[in-house]
Amino acid sequence: MRSPAAREPAALTTVKILIANRGEIAVRLMRACRELGLPSVAVYSECDREAPHVRYADEAYPIGSSAPAESYLHVERLLDVARRAGADAVHPGYGFLAENAGFARAVADAGLTFIGPSADLIALMGSKTEARKAAIRAGVPVVPGTEAPLGPDASDAELAAAAAAVGYPLLVKAVAGGGGKGMRTVTAPADLASAIRTARSEAGSAFGDTAVYLERRLTRPRHVEIQLLGDLHGTVLPFVERECSIQRRHQKVIEEAPSLVVTPALRAALAQEAAAVARGVGYTSAGTIEFLLDEGGRFYFLEMNTRLQVEHPVTELVTGVDLAQWQIRIARGERLDIDPARALEPHGHAIECRVYAEDPDQGFLPSPGLITALQAPSGPGIRDDSGVAAGFAVPVFYDSLMSKLVAWGEDRPQALARMRRALSEYRVLGVKTTIPFFQWILRQEAFQQGRFDTTYLDGVLADPEAARFAEPGPGAEEIATIAAALESYFRASDTGRPGRVGGAWRQAARLGGLRPS
Repeated sequence: MRSPAAREPAALTTVKILIANRGEIAVRLMRACRELGLPSVAVYSECDREAPHVRYADEAYPIGSSAPAESYLHVERLLDVARRAGADAVHPGYGFLAENAGFARAVADAGLTFIGPSADLIALMGSKTEARKAAIRAGVPVVPGTEAPLGPDASDAELAAAAAAVGYPLLVKAVAGGGGKGMRTVTAPADLASAIRTARSEAGSAFGDTAVYLERRLTRPRHVEIQLLGDLHGTVLPFVERECSIQRRHQKVIEEAPSLVVTPALRAALAQEAAAVARGVGYTSAGTIEFLLDEGGRFYFLEMNTRLQVEHPVTELVTGVDLAQWQIRIARGERLDIDPARALEPHGHAIECRVYAEDPDQGFLPSPGLITALQAPSGPGIRDDSGVAAGFAVPVFYDSLMSKLVAWGEDRPQALARMRRALSEYRVLGVKTTIPFFQWILRQEAFQQGRFDTTYLDGVLADPEAARFAEPGPGAEEIATIAAALESYFRASDTGRPGRVGGAWRQAARLGGLRPS
């Protein structure tokens, strides 16, 4: 029997989909629409007028100024575009309003289909404390912690007692949201009050909710997660795990599938428990159950993400299942007919690097600006999910993710070799990127051997002598490549003058002392 949280809209009949997002995820979803023969509608802020997702869509509409609150977070403007475009459904992607129950409810109230779980499910599983309760009801082990949110009216004595019951070291965590925001580590009672104040402030700014809870901090855990799909007919299908332990300040940096430390028996157990949580609440659409795996091989429920994950491509590459298309197909009322064995038996190995416009040599500071030239890698086993192009300015207003570079191989060594080759081919001029950082980490022996946990990367980065990302400037071959890319850009630019090959060569040559990001 379905949980009351699983109230679903009627299945779609005809479909025209508004993508309420930007960047690489918007392009990814539009490609899914195009392969299904469905028209897509883009929205764009002022600074995204020339963005690739705007060019790729069948239709595109402005929604306001560059500030997120005046564009991608403005619910009424998004719904107004949906009405004017004649859209039947709205896909939120990830980030922005993807896990906003109020937005999902507003979409449904407007007579449209929200491509994702119901508003009630988003509210239920988006609360980390309520999600923990759902896991406990399903008989799934959870990390020891407080079972109720600690609101702003909790006294210092109450907080101290709750922390003592949980035990140190512990984490103060925001009840809402994710991405490591509103999270602080506490190793001693004297640091508890300040950590809670800081976590509450950050959570309030990021999610509009200052509630926090406490959770025991496991020693050197690995972070593994199970992708799920649930249809409107009661079927819940778990997929092979993803390894997400390479994290910087609680934010995932590299993901891969499958995990080196997960045995077939452990995979089956993780999948069974993840599906139990999802079935217990009547979950539909794409979602992910996240677990922590301790050094003894025991696993604990961490949280649920009620959306398509950033790292979904690695699952697609090792299973051959298009998760983005299945979200749409589920919303249309189709039954999941994927062989469960296919979903849980990985074919080969996949690894993903999140390429950001950040300068790793300057503490990963954002590096917004105009991309003057870009050459993406390709070849066997390489997939580049990108949301930028030459001539596009990376704005200061949003997350600086440029693309997700994914490599597939018959096994992990081949996948890593292909990723190293692809990173060496990737050329971006105009902004700094995290490409040199990925080239560095793929050379680390611990990473190559899979000897890492969620604390590994922060520990290595704490040593400036060990973490050196700078590469020498390009040689003659690289300069030739850059020159060709620059010339292509000049020819396509409204302001460039065609035929300036010599000019392109001179500009590229000036970069000889600089490393391409």
